[in-house]
Amino acid sequence: MDIKKKVIKLEDIKKDADELQCPVEKSLYLITVFLSGPMCGRCFPCSMGCYEAKLILDNIIAGNSSYEELENLKRIADEVLVSSLCKKGKDTAKFLLEWIDTGDFEKHINGICPEKVCPEYIEYRIISDKCTMCGDCLHACKLGAIHGEKKEQFISGYQPFEIRQIKCTKCGECIKVCPEKAIVLLDVKSEEPVGV
Repeated sequence: MDIKKKVIKLEDIKKDADELQCPVEKSLYLITVFLSGPMCGRCFPCSMGCYEAKLILDNIIAGNSSYEELENLKRIADEVLVSSLCKKGKDTAKFLLEWIDTGDFEKHINGICPEKVCPEYIEYRIISDKCTMCGDCLHACKLGAIHGEKKEQFISGYQPFEIRQIKCTKCGECIKVCPEKAIVLLDVKSEEPVGV
């Protein structure tokens, strides 16, 4: 029986990564898929460097990073670019350095995802003054992250709608269905509405 392993090309990985919005997400995707596919693992700087880069990128996405880690990420990418024995390793480092140069990595370290997609840096919140308690958001949220009671005529004492952040996956379905535009996307750090 002849089992052929599917060859994953670095160009395809880069193309898929480019479909993501955030440069940090792009970098994490590229490194993760590179580690599980086209990386041969024969040269130490590339294999160890990419593994270390993935750990740092995981920390940045999770909101647990520092400027020191970012400097380490740059140093790793520079070393892989120079020391890797193959074009795949060098190209991976080159792509990583291009995304680091966007400045978005520093903004993540400061607690802001400029593209508003990294879940640890954003949250959805209901503005109670605008909410008419129609319940559309409650039905749109498949994970039960929205709590409150739908308003009924001639009855008072309702629990207002709120989004429980611990359950919210930041899918954005609630914001799409709100007829009053009472749900806003916030930067967690600044707590200022995004694009309002």
